[in-house]
Amino acid sequence: MNFNFLKLLKRFFKYFLYVLIGLVAYAAIVVSIAYIPVNTDFKSCSEDCVEVYIRSNGVHTDIVLPIKNELKDWSLQLDSKKTKAGKTNFKYVSIGWGDKGFYLDTPTWGDLTFKTAFNALFYLSSSAMHVTFFDQLKEGERCKKILISKTDYMKIVSFVESSFQVNESNAYMQIPNVSYGNNDVFYEAKGRYNLFYTCNTWTNNCLKSGGLKACLWTVLDKGFFYHYQ
Repeated sequence: MNFNFLKLLKRFFKYFLYVLIGLVAYAAIVVSIAYIPVNTDFKSCSEDCVEVYIRSNGVHTDIVLPIKNELKDWSLQLDSKKTKAGKTNFKYVSIGWGDKGFYLDTPTWGDLTFKTAFNALFYLSSSAMHVTFFDQLKEGERCKKILISKTDYMKIVSFVESSFQVNESNAYMQIPNVSYGNNDVFYEAKGRYNLFYTCNTWTNNCLKSGGLKACLWTVLDKGFFYHYQ
């Protein structure tokens, strides 16, 4: 057998082993750190509270906020009339951040392609905000209600607002002709998705910003949902 071929084969297996070890180490870190809690002193609000939710569709996670209260009127910036249904008077708005290509091309895991995953994981794509409007939400394994103080709520509002790109008129920039269904829209976002900062990391950081229970760090939705069992 050609010596150069053997040398090349040896080098291939060497780098393959490095990649395999790296992936195993990454998976171990992802799982272990997700179970380390922060804001352990958080207590559910008992009076004069704001009702928020965390939810997952199995791929992407969102923070769900009241569409309008005395503290914030999201309808002034997130207009439900711009959805396919064009309906108004929703009670909640669900907001998530993520990789733009991943969001637009991967509504379910069955739609995931190698190119989309590669671009998302290695910082090669821009980001987007996914906004969905709801009349009501039902608690379950993938949807948890949290009662928080008005002070904590405004911290979350500030975090979410800072994630949207704005135009010269300070308006959020809708991505046209894209949605998963009749009651959702997408907007341009700040930041870039990568192997260490996913849609779930954003949601976790949103919880942390308001002093709510969260993980030290996570890239998976199971991380922070674990702390709300």
